Amino acid sequence: NSSAASDVYKRQSLIKDKFQYYNDLYDIYHDYEGMNNIKTINDNAGIQPVKVDEEIIELLKLGITMDEKTDGNMNIAMGSVLSIWHDYREAGSEDPDSAELPPMDELERAAEHTDIHNIVIDEEASTVYLTDPDMSLDVGSIGKGYAVQKVAEYAKNELGIRYMLFSVGGNVCAIGGHPNGSAWAVGIQNPDVESDQAYIKKVEVQDLSVVTSGNYQRYYTVDGKRYCHIINQDTLMPADNFSSVTIITNDSGMADAYSTAVFNMPLAEGMEFVNQLDGVEAMWILEDGSIQYSDGFEEYTR
Repeated sequence: NSSAASDVYKRQSLIKDKFQYYNDLYDIYHDYEGMNNIKTINDNAGIQPVKVDEEIIELLKLGITMDEKTDGNMNIAMGSVLSIWHDYREAGSEDPDSAELPPMDELERAAEHTDIHNIVIDEEASTVYLTDPDMSLDVGSIGKGYAVQKVAEYAKNELGIRYMLFSVGGNVCAIGGHPNGSAWAVGIQNPDVESDQAYIKKVEVQDLSVVTSGNYQRYYTVDGKRYCHIINQDTLMPADNFSSVTIITNDSGMADAYSTAVFNMPLAEGMEFVNQLDGVEAMWILEDGSIQYSDGFEEYTR
């Protein structure tokens, strides 16, 4: 049926446009004509409040809430530190022979400008202002998941989609179950990318999100050691407790935030943290390949 096909195509196109909108809105590297995005806020740090779309304010409010909930283990105001790591990672990826780690004194100076309380949100005026001129936002720990959640809600509520599985770089979100009545099967990637086995576990979910943070996603190598993109705010170094952490919960934005936070926590602390959360489960893959689960995670594994 050609009209049904064109309807599917149209809805796919609308979903793609929506993702692009969020991608631009939460971008910290590029400017877009006619749009104030996260980069605009960073560029105006210490200068002036920036009028922004409500979707930015909602994202930042979630970021501030999750910073409190996770005891600072995911801080959207870490941009000054993360940008140093980003630059060294890019340089080290382009020229592996001269890859090096950022000097600790440089990281420590940047870390003095990561106080999340210096984000001033005025909801009535719809503005965001960073009071510290040397501070910058980096919403990488939450932006993608938040966007996936918002697009899923848009697909369900505005486009009337009842069954759909989104997969956006480590963020998987299920609307409903499979059209045939079963749950959606989602593979959890094997952190050992050299292995013949692409997926290490399979989970079955309906109306849930499955988000993984891993050390194999973005990293560079210095003197034979791998340094990933998730930076622990206490040590200012890449977190190195695990190969990956996977979270299952009903909101992609929260799942994204929790996966980053738990990746930064020692296992016992992360386990205790997840087990006291309602409707949140976690799976840890340790460096040696062994697996640990929160109390209810295995109910989803097949």
